[in-house]
Amino acid sequence: MTISRNFRPLSFRNHFLLLSCFTLCCSVLFMLFFAGCASVGHDFNSTQVTAIKIGVTTQDNLRSMFGSPWRVGIEDGKGTWTYGKYKYRLFGQTSTKDLVIRFDDKGIVSSYTFNTTEPDK
Repeated sequence: MTISRNFRPLSFRNHFLLLSCFTLCCSVLFMLFFAGCASVGHDFNSTQVTAIKIGVTTQDNLRSMFGSPWRVGIEDGKGTWTYGKYKYRLFGQTSTKDLVIRFDDKGIVSSYTFNTTEPDK
């Protein structure tokens, strides 16, 4: 086995750059594989959704059933509340659950939408 005449050992600077790149790549891979998940929102008791009655249920009733909403907004000039839990994964099944409630001018439920990717329990 012969060593090429053009072979030169790495300088300290090049060795440091190579080691830094290796460390950065390992860190990125670590984050992708071990921290590849993000959660947004707050969990809520979805078994209570069937208790919501359009034209009857008030904001106070909803607070006692689900707690404070995760988001509050306006749609077509009317108030909306959103209860939601969203869990995103790099690998595996994404899990989402959300309840959007729309109110009339008196703070009474005028409509709502509930969606989930979670199986029935």
